[in-house]
Amino acid sequence: MDAPTRPETARLKIEGMSCASCVGRVERTLKALPGVAEASANFGTGEAVVRFAAPASRAQMAEALARAGYPLHPEVVDLSVEGMTCASCTGRVERVLRADPAVASATANLALRRAQVTLWEPVDPARLAAAVTRAGFAATPLAEARPADPAAEERALWRKAGLASLLAAPVFVVEMGGHAVPAFHHFLHGLIGQRPLWLAEFVLATLALAGPGRVFFAKGLPALRRLAPDMNSLVALGTFAAWAFSTLVLFAPGLIPEAARAVYFEAAAVIVALILLGRAMEARARGQAGAAIARLAGLQPRSARLEGGTELPIASLMPGMRILLRPGERVPADGRVVAGGSAVDESMLTGEPLPVQKAEGDAVTGGTVNGTGALVVEVTAVGGATVLARITALVAEAQGSKLPVQALVDRVTLWFVPVVMAVAGLSVLAWLIATGDVARALVAGVSVLIIACPCAMGLATPVSILVGTGRAAELGVLFRRGEALQRLAGIKRIGFDKTGTLTEGHPAVTGCFGPDWVGPMAAAVERDSEHPLATAVRAAWPGAPASSDFIARPGLGASALVNGARIELGAARMFDSLPADLVEQADAASAKGESVLFVARDGAVQGLITVADRPRPSAARAVAALREMGVTAAILSGDNPRAAAAVAAGLGIDEVHAGLMSEEKLRLIRDHGGAFVGDGINDAPALAAAEVGIAMGTGTDVAIEAGDVVLMRGDPLAVATALRLSRAVLRNIGQNLTWAFGYNTLLIPVAAGALVPFGGPQLSPMLAAGAMALSSVMVLTNALRLRLLRPAR
Repeated sequence: MDAPTRPETARLKIEGMSCASCVGRVERTLKALPGVAEASANFGTGEAVVRFAAPASRAQMAEALARAGYPLHPEVVDLSVEGMTCASCTGRVERVLRADPAVASATANLALRRAQVTLWEPVDPARLAAAVTRAGFAATPLAEARPADPAAEERALWRKAGLASLLAAPVFVVEMGGHAVPAFHHFLHGLIGQRPLWLAEFVLATLALAGPGRVFFAKGLPALRRLAPDMNSLVALGTFAAWAFSTLVLFAPGLIPEAARAVYFEAAAVIVALILLGRAMEARARGQAGAAIARLAGLQPRSARLEGGTELPIASLMPGMRILLRPGERVPADGRVVAGGSAVDESMLTGEPLPVQKAEGDAVTGGTVNGTGALVVEVTAVGGATVLARITALVAEAQGSKLPVQALVDRVTLWFVPVVMAVAGLSVLAWLIATGDVARALVAGVSVLIIACPCAMGLATPVSILVGTGRAAELGVLFRRGEALQRLAGIKRIGFDKTGTLTEGHPAVTGCFGPDWVGPMAAAVERDSEHPLATAVRAAWPGAPASSDFIARPGLGASALVNGARIELGAARMFDSLPADLVEQADAASAKGESVLFVARDGAVQGLITVADRPRPSAARAVAALREMGVTAAILSGDNPRAAAAVAAGLGIDEVHAGLMSEEKLRLIRDHGGAFVGDGINDAPALAAAEVGIAMGTGTDVAIEAGDVVLMRGDPLAVATALRLSRAVLRNIGQNLTWAFGYNTLLIPVAAGALVPFGGPQLSPMLAAGAMALSSVMVLTNALRLRLLRPAR
């Protein structure tokens, strides 16, 4: 009879409880699950304490609460994990973390040396770190970890690789030089003798394995004891087998058949040197791959100068302080201009090459560069609340994420190393049965173990994400979620909100018909009006004359005295009669979706002004670029059909849906699928409903918190850039995976000697080590090509 399951207690953080009835609903939902003995919800703390046993589980509770409208609020913990070297390592870390009942999901990232853990309920991060450490990896909560020093890691690896190379070089020269040049072989053996040479090789190889190569044994053998072998285990077994066999030949030759008495000290030493050299090159490439965050962090200056002249560290700044920005200085924190004027270079945050003019009242962003003018800026946000800090956090989150395509790699690598070890054992056995040649059997087994290390598999996906999202941030495109990168690559239809996305988002004068005085005098009338169309007219004629006796006529227009004349400005219905030629002009403008303002002087209509929300300068190029990539563009707008149709015709968009309410826009998005581009504020529901929500923003907007992808500048071309980049990253990942899987699939049989019976080659352990190191370097080098990606033009 089975023993009863021991009860557990879970403390769940719940969203959406707003009253006593919510508390009751949560408790009833939980108690309805088989296995739940007690459930007590607390409205004040937003938690539910549940006592349960099998078959109930935290995952079932989360699912039931989500259906009831009270989803769990997951807590996310980041761990720094050292010692991961291949895909098997990341899989091991994830399995150890997921074994904790409080863990909902866990993702380990080989490129970043981190693990991100999503929890059902609060857990001490030290407990999770301890579990990973017990599994053989040095883990600490990220908040407590010492800042990583990639340069120091790289220097240490180069030192180890250099030492291993110095120890392996004489052994390699003696053995391989003797094979390549028989005269050299005879010279050495006549001068020194075979046994002294082998003794010298034994000493050098042993020093190589015990010194720089010790890391493989220190990590690989414990992993083997835990029945969780990794790359280090393969290297440790391979090098030890070559060294042990050679040592027996040297010190106990009677145990080895005479025909098989050969030493492979050079294989053991050179394997260590080549793999360490590969890791050093990998560390250098990884440092280059992760440079995007370092560059973002480096944008913020170390100090700021207060208005009175006092210089303060950035950490001492407080909202409300006023700082003085001299020409050429970086903005130390987010703020608002209170005095002065200057052009500010925001290219490092938005990708926009042209400086943006700033005047009193305008916002400035920390990390941008002041131009030739002086500014006095009032600080509005510091530390983690600044735009730069939020962008850096978003980039780091995207770089640490795992794409759905990685699931294939995870399934393969779960069994990969054990299968490789089995293949190596079978290779040795097959060669012994077929030939009785112990040396040749050893070469086959060691070659299989060495060449099959899954380093390239583990790096194939994360390093492409690392480089790609970093390059995207430099171009003003933020992928808030890694999976959006993969989804966007497959998008074939993109819906655009019109206002503020394809258009400027504010009306501007598009035409003026009549005498020269029409524009300036109309602007004089609108001097005191707050209407959006009045703002457009004033902007078109900033040097307008003074006016008096202003009279507003709601729904019609306005009038005022300008230079002694009564000037009236408004819609057609404001006037009793209109000239036929102006009516014709007005009809043509209305057909294009433009607003029309008639202008009268002392009662006689003599001119008109047309106003419209103009398309952004790059909108047509953006639509054309998307069409070249096989993507259909559509307009989904709440604006009037004539205005939307006019914009669509000018941009070359065939599909137009106008006059839409929010519910209709959501229905269209769900029915047609694809991505949606909006301004990130009033389009939030549509952005959430789309396969990929793309929020247009300026970098200082709420748009940073909306959508799966955030465009840091209001340029539709950035949509094409985001699509181009996502496809480039997915293509790069495909190339990496093809190389990593293809490399192992093709070369493992060759290393095992499958081609030898047909007159083909068999790889030596040294060539296997070189090929293995080269595979990782090739994957990293291929990913680094993403740094060269250019934006859409």
